[in-house]
Amino acid sequence: MKIVAPAGSIERFHAAIKAGADEIYMGLKGFGARRNAVNLTLEEYKEALDYAHARGVKVFLTLNTIMMDVEIEAIAINLRELYKHGLDAVIVQDFGLAEFIKINFPGLELHGSTQMTVANHIEANYLKSIGFERVVLPRELTFEEIKEIREKSDIELEIFVSGALCISYSGNCYMSSFIGGRSGNRGMCAQPCRKKYTSDGNDEGYTLSPKDQLYGYDEIQKLKEIGIDSIKLEGRMKEPNYVFQTVNYYKELIDGNNIEEKSSQIFNRGYSTGYFYKDRKDIMNKSFASHLGKNLGEFNGKELKLKEKIILGDGITFLSKDYEKIGGTYINKIDTRFERSKREANIGETLILRDIPKETKYIYRNYSKEISDLIESKMKTTDKKHVIDIEFKGKIGERAKVIVSTLNNRFELIKVSLESEETIEKAKNKGTSQDVISEKLLEIGDTTFVGFIKNIEIDENIFLPISTLKQLKRDAVKLLLEKLILSYRKESCNELVKLSKKEVSEKSSILSAIVSTDEQKNILISYGIDKIYFKGYDVAREENLEKIDLSNKMASNLYQALENKNTQITLGWNLNISNRYAFDHFSNIEKIDTIIVSPEISYRRLEEMGETKIKKAILAYGRPRAMYTELSLGDEEVKVIENEQGDKFTIIKNSIGNSEIYLEKPLNILKDRKYLEKIGISELVLEFTTETPEEIKDILDGKGMYKPYNYEKGVF
Repeated sequence: MKIVAPAGSIERFHAAIKAGADEIYMGLKGFGARRNAVNLTLEEYKEALDYAHARGVKVFLTLNTIMMDVEIEAIAINLRELYKHGLDAVIVQDFGLAEFIKINFPGLELHGSTQMTVANHIEANYLKSIGFERVVLPRELTFEEIKEIREKSDIELEIFVSGALCISYSGNCYMSSFIGGRSGNRGMCAQPCRKKYTSDGNDEGYTLSPKDQLYGYDEIQKLKEIGIDSIKLEGRMKEPNYVFQTVNYYKELIDGNNIEEKSSQIFNRGYSTGYFYKDRKDIMNKSFASHLGKNLGEFNGKELKLKEKIILGDGITFLSKDYEKIGGTYINKIDTRFERSKREANIGETLILRDIPKETKYIYRNYSKEISDLIESKMKTTDKKHVIDIEFKGKIGERAKVIVSTLNNRFELIKVSLESEETIEKAKNKGTSQDVISEKLLEIGDTTFVGFIKNIEIDENIFLPISTLKQLKRDAVKLLLEKLILSYRKESCNELVKLSKKEVSEKSSILSAIVSTDEQKNILISYGIDKIYFKGYDVAREENLEKIDLSNKMASNLYQALENKNTQITLGWNLNISNRYAFDHFSNIEKIDTIIVSPEISYRRLEEMGETKIKKAILAYGRPRAMYTELSLGDEEVKVIENEQGDKFTIIKNSIGNSEIYLEKPLNILKDRKYLEKIGISELVLEFTTETPEEIKDILDGKGMYKPYNYEKGVF
């Protein structure tokens, strides 16, 4: 089972490799789901590829966002360079981008991001059938579901095991987009889930903030036993020491060592095993949304009775009774009741503190100097090595020969054979022994390799100058490194194949509606609405497949599209289709007649898409669904929460216990109907959730307020 580690910068990249990561995922400046990370320039990325390949490590480019047509063609220039330089795989969310890569970059592995929300074996096998090598499953799946998908599919499976949990299913969160134009599906999430909320004037705390995920020894062994191919660690925006420690921790667990984790000193919101087990009571952390660390003990306003050891240089944070941060400092002096100016204080001692905020109720350590120093020391003294085989042949009267070989990470044999300039002579006195030859050949500690003697074949009593042997070895190893790195390169690349924009023919549009109740359906029928869909579930989890309505003419998830019993269906807007390449891809599924475009596409980008093989629809009215979450967020069927800026959200519990979070103010672009027809829209979709019959009538009579949300300006 491989470890796939994050790298949002060169420093994090080196830390992950030094700690023992098998594969690294990282972004290119301006692209990917962590666009706020430092990320790498094109030249830095090429250097990183060589560094990783010299150590047998794979590198995956993260392009796991939805993309517009112009962006797909823009990234192609850089992707072409990385492809030729030996990039190992691309992690994608967008079906259009996947289609583009498959056509233009043959042999480049495609990995399905967790943003795709592939939550069952049918969807996993579909990805395999269209050329994907691996898929990252949603964090919301239980172990039993993961096991079932493993048993029923043959695509590589990757599981997130650590890091920050999103409250929403990845790829199904639009809150940041709708309230501020910063799209999580575009790598620019503003993290509204980490804010405080109220309900009916009462403080709800951090209603939408889960604890960090951390799988331990038991969970890792279970995943290993069922044949999971790789585990993924989160943290592209975390510090290098966090990355190093987390990789090192999971390397120990995979190797069967049940070690105590100390990641709480690096970053956490409290830990849980997430959705791995069916009991989900421990997932949320409403008390706080940021890094706290460890509670240091009982504080009485002046003195702190320690339940953890502290040393000079530790970082502490002060919290109110509501766990609000009200200050923090680094410890530069330690005074206890019985001793002053100590370097450390142990469990049970009473620490005297001065200049503490009056409201302080709890004191936590959020930075451990001891652990940080240990990690820094390890990072300076460790490195990942690539294994090579070494052979030597020494026959009297012949040239000495050193053969070094290894496999690159694509299991291709790389081999170098060098001979000395002079022939070997018979020793006049004591000859060069096999033990000495072996010892000198293995002295390659200053390289990226670790050697193993495969074979030494020598005559008796040969004479070989040690300097000759060492130079021969150095030259062979140097040449092997060069050949190893070059083995990943592709000398040529075909001309890029692009889908040219086709001129749009003006459409005559119909009105359709997505309904939640029969009452809504009946009103719409009385108004002569052309087409009615029933609201579905955004995610088709393995354990819920029998609850998915395959007779509904709208598919809200990939499973519902693939298995649908109708001859003509519509793809829902939450599948995030936003470019002509994605339309072209889905034209291969004959039953897909219409696609509702992503509500994160602007009118301008919609115009640039041009004519498509499949009919285009657009969400023209509806309370925007900000999140789709697996959790039931309270006992109420319907609940309203409000953020600190005054934005209101309605939480609706659906029939399978998931929570759907909606904005209060509806999207409404019905007055743009003529314009939309001119740019190729053939269907305007109205989505109704909690609307009363009177409200529905007002909308149909044109009385609703115009609000375009992202259609007008687009999203970041």
